Amino acid sequence: MSWNLTGQEPYWQDVIPNPCVNLVIQKNRTGIYGAAKYKYSQLLESKGCVFGVKFKPGGFYPFIKKSVAVLATHPMDIYDVFDVKTLHVEDAILTQEDASSMVEKAESFIRPKLPERDETVALINQIIDRIVEEREITKVDDICAIFAINKRQLQRIFDQYVGINPKWVIKLYRLQNAAETIDHDKSYDRLKLSAALGYHDQSHFIKDFKSIIGITPDAYAKQ
Repeated sequence: MSWNLTGQEPYWQDVIPNPCVNLVIQKNRTGIYGAAKYKYSQLLESKGCVFGVKFKPGGFYPFIKKSVAVLATHPMDIYDVFDVKTLHVEDAILTQEDASSMVEKAESFIRPKLPERDETVALINQIIDRIVEEREITKVDDICAIFAINKRQLQRIFDQYVGINPKWVIKLYRLQNAAETIDHDKSYDRLKLSAALGYHDQSHFIKDFKSIIGITPDAYAKQ
């Protein structure tokens, strides 16, 4: 992504969380970042560019063979994984004028490090695809029943491979579904909507909605 706000007011760009590890290449901010649990914003000003590589949920674990949960608070230097220096990568990628050239440069240091296929990553993506597709899934027990997997085992896999627990992943997508519902019905029934998502307390629903979407459901409807 690139922007040019020369002579204009700075702009706050909101970023909705997702269960993915991201490799971010940006001047003085390059690193490998874990999945964020809450919406965050980045100030865009003047002129700049950022290039990102999003790994599928669980897809970064095979590169490092250790829990990715630590990345949520301690981003990793790309040198530790891909044996390339940050300044070299920034110069090689951010100086390109088109996206395809940037992709080619990134692939040149990522592909040589590709690990062998990990079936656990495939399982994780099957689970998350099911969560996305089926709005009726509101509890971890639902996943355990569908995939015939022990809850403790499921928790351990997600902590190790994804860095966040399956309960949070379910909450993330159900709240995004709630936002979509409001998009299509500004006079939505808050009580009915929160109950459909498995909430017994509206204040809890409002708090979680704001943490993911950035504002309360009513404020979102007014927008």
